[in-house]
Amino acid sequence: MPSACQPGAYHATQWALLLLVCSLLVGCTHPVVREHQTALGIADARQTWLGNQVAVAAAEQTDPDGFALLANGREAFAVRVGLIRQAQRELDIQTYLLGDGQTTRLVLSQLIDAAEQGVRVRLLVDDIGAIGQGERLAALASHPDIHVRVYNPLAVGRGHIVTRVLASAVDPAQQHRRMHNKLWVADNSVAIVGGRNLGDEYFDANDTRNFADLDVVAIGEVVPALSNSFDLYWNHGLAQPIERYHRVDANAWQGLERDLEAWLEAHADSEYFTELRRQPRRTPPWETLHWGEGLAIWDAPGKLSYPGTPEWQNTLLGDLTAATELNERLVVISAYFVPTERGVERLVELADQGVEVDIITNSLASTDAAVVHGAYAPWRKTLLESGVNLYELRPEQDTTTSEASEEMRVPGASASALHIKAIRFDDQLFVGSFNVDPRSIFWNTEVGVLIRSESLMPAFNELVATGRDPSISYQLTLDDNHQLLWQFEREGQPEVLTDEPGTRWQRFNAWLSHTLRLERWL
Repeated sequence: MPSACQPGAYHATQWALLLLVCSLLVGCTHPVVREHQTALGIADARQTWLGNQVAVAAAEQTDPDGFALLANGREAFAVRVGLIRQAQRELDIQTYLLGDGQTTRLVLSQLIDAAEQGVRVRLLVDDIGAIGQGERLAALASHPDIHVRVYNPLAVGRGHIVTRVLASAVDPAQQHRRMHNKLWVADNSVAIVGGRNLGDEYFDANDTRNFADLDVVAIGEVVPALSNSFDLYWNHGLAQPIERYHRVDANAWQGLERDLEAWLEAHADSEYFTELRRQPRRTPPWETLHWGEGLAIWDAPGKLSYPGTPEWQNTLLGDLTAATELNERLVVISAYFVPTERGVERLVELADQGVEVDIITNSLASTDAAVVHGAYAPWRKTLLESGVNLYELRPEQDTTTSEASEEMRVPGASASALHIKAIRFDDQLFVGSFNVDPRSIFWNTEVGVLIRSESLMPAFNELVATGRDPSISYQLTLDDNHQLLWQFEREGQPEVLTDEPGTRWQRFNAWLSHTLRLERWL
């Protein structure tokens, strides 16, 4: 009989360890029926209340689509709640992150109420965004009319970000790629697409940090195209039912419903919910829609499993470039702006051709990802010298002297950050989940809408003016020695900083990112 140190025992131990790993990876799953599903048909959608409202609104228009910008966080949340309450047949929600705060709890409670009224609910969450919430999502999915799927999932390490990172070591290249899409569709009649995930910080409901963000609500012919994008992701092999990884009782949704109702009742008089009740119930704001034509653009769902780096022409950026012209005006508002050498060359070329270029992004002091800032910062002098205008959002905002600050300010928090993803190409506007960085181009999937609307552009220009306001943002300039200056206003008085605002820790992370040349992965 071989001892433990003999070859036979050694190989047996290896096999035992291998079987253990395999059991960890797949043994915790159980058979789950994964049905192919599609959105509500157009004819059926027209029979719903929302579908009828859309038909009435569109009947007097010559343009096929109507749009409204949602810049105010509380208004954006009120519109979402309104859609849940007004839907009669179907709700499709796609999100990268799902937080655990007062807004998410209200949404989940409302989704259960909608399902109880016969509405089919489909919730698609990137698996990273579902970390630690598997049991709750599985309980939600135990309702017969609620279906939850996670995108690009791992079977292990699901309880905490640390264990998830460790589990990702099995295939780090694949786990680096995420579904970053944000989309809501109600009765295949009204859609919301933009930058907001599900979480308090996206709806001005966080006491510590809130994001200035932007969505567009859409009706018309562009909505079925967005529904089609949701179906493609929902039915892709990377989208797996949450119950495949988390076992719950057959009627676990009832316990979740009781817990949510108890929590919401205990917090019913909170400042946020009190203010929410004052928000108008119109969804969307029918009387103030801007009419025009929209083009839904999205990455192929299989982008995450593409071997190697995809060609940029085969990504959302390629489709966006092919659909736009650029001769006079480019405005980029991007939470994470990593232009890369090739992008900088293009921006300089545009500026040399007389195109007016404005870039609005986060400052080092306001960003929640200093490593990303480290890949952007070295390009600033080159961009400024070519005539590109750079603005960086301040973490603390002087809202006492500027009426314009209302649209982009983030009230109720001690710090603010930019999360908007919007690009103006001459007379076209793109709003979606796409940041101007390599991650959005190559590694994540994204979705958005390209809009041509004569009346919508002035509304966007007001938002741009807010982003450029010195009470909100730093304007970067160069002094006579070509050193960076940060110009802004405090209490109506102009001030200039010669040292970049930010903490030592932020500066270290930015420096480390640049030193390690992480640009390609950010």
